[in-house]
Amino acid sequence: MSAALCLRRVRVPAGIALAASLAAAQPYPAKPVRVLVGFPPGAGVDITTRLITPRLAEALGQQFVVDNRAGAAGNIAAELAAKTPPDGYTLLFGSASLAMSQSLYKNLNYNLERDFEPVGLVASAPFILVVHPSLPVKSVKEFVALAKSRPGQLAFASTGSGSTPHLSMEMFKTQAGISLVHISYKGTPQAVIDIMSGQVQVMFANTLSVLPLTRNGRLRALGISGAKRSAAAPEIPTIAEAGMKDFEASTWFGVFSPAGTPPAIVKRLSAEIVRIVQQPDMKERLLAQGADPIGMPAEEFRAYVKAELAKWSKVVQASGAKVE
Repeated sequence: MSAALCLRRVRVPAGIALAASLAAAQPYPAKPVRVLVGFPPGAGVDITTRLITPRLAEALGQQFVVDNRAGAAGNIAAELAAKTPPDGYTLLFGSASLAMSQSLYKNLNYNLERDFEPVGLVASAPFILVVHPSLPVKSVKEFVALAKSRPGQLAFASTGSGSTPHLSMEMFKTQAGISLVHISYKGTPQAVIDIMSGQVQVMFANTLSVLPLTRNGRLRALGISGAKRSAAAPEIPTIAEAGMKDFEASTWFGVFSPAGTPPAIVKRLSAEIVRIVQQPDMKERLLAQGADPIGMPAEEFRAYVKAELAKWSKVVQASGAKVE
């Protein structure tokens, strides 16, 4: 048996250290790279991933293969990624739901700070509060009034218990003083289908996924969750403008690698992500999807993730949100 095969049997953490050292000893990437996404095709994070990965493949000379592992607000993909060798050949394209999950779930099989290396922040995107067009409301104030008149009779969709849309709605419910029934989905596409069919009445949906539907009349936009109006949809008022002072909730899309990935690989991936996001045509494509291009490098992204963990921990505690 070869030495390489014997070495692969060494258990973690020795095996992980070996994988990292072997990866560092050869040019990167020497084979295709798998990119795990915790939501189904068509979700905001998936759309962003599929914008960025072809540019990474072009720059680095290897395929970046998107692997959708939907469910549990992105945690299925995150847990899988955390267990892979830190050799740069499995990446996680994650969203803000990863930061929220650390407070919502008591028995996660991974820790975002301990088990991952932040590589680069690609973009952020506010949510649009959308309703079925048949609902007799045209503003946030009207929706709140309707919900108060029908306590517990209106249902909201989310992309999974503990997801960013779920927790954003919990924050909205708390501030508005309303009661809504939560219907959890595995991702945005099915949730949006059910809103369009009238099965559920409202949701916070990623701008990337629903902006075109609000413009063709299949959904109605009531407000946007960002601190300011979106450049991609300036016609939609912020929820804060409707009287819910200081309400702000946005998701973000970033790349992670398993902890222990060689610093040289992280540095190279990070530099390429920043360069790609700064390309004028990529900025235009992200803006067209309702996302704000960022292109934040690894070290800054690490500090950003730490701040997000603290922020959403406070929201979870204040709202009393629970994973169902």
